Amino acid sequence: VQLQASGGGLMQAGGSLILSCAASGDTDSILEMGWYRQAPGKQRDLVASITSSGSTNYADSVKGRVTISRDNAKNTVYLQMSSLKSEDTAVYYCNAVVRNYRWETRGYWGQGTLVTVSS
Repeated sequence: VQLQASGGGLMQAGGSLILSCAASGDTDSILEMGWYRQAPGKQRDLVASITSSGSTNYADSVKGRVTISRDNAKNTVYLQMSSLKSEDTAVYYCNAVVRNYRWETRGYWGQGTLVTVSS
């Protein structure tokens, strides 16, 4: 599975953004996709995830400001963020959890996209 992330860049505090992540390859094996972020000097943390059946999970720090959605026809996941804060500044990574024919799971990562929120 290959993941291609897009979106991000320099944003204004209080603004909004949409990140996209397009999956290619063996997309039928994808169980779940999500977005993680890593701020400078910090660990990579989950922002939001969505399963193949549409169940979503959000980090407490972004609940109410973030919506994750997916377009199965395009094998693309979207992350909409609003009311951006300076603490949202981070490199955002797309992730996919894939299950193989032996029911083993593995995570795949996209290349990361930098989001900088200026106040």
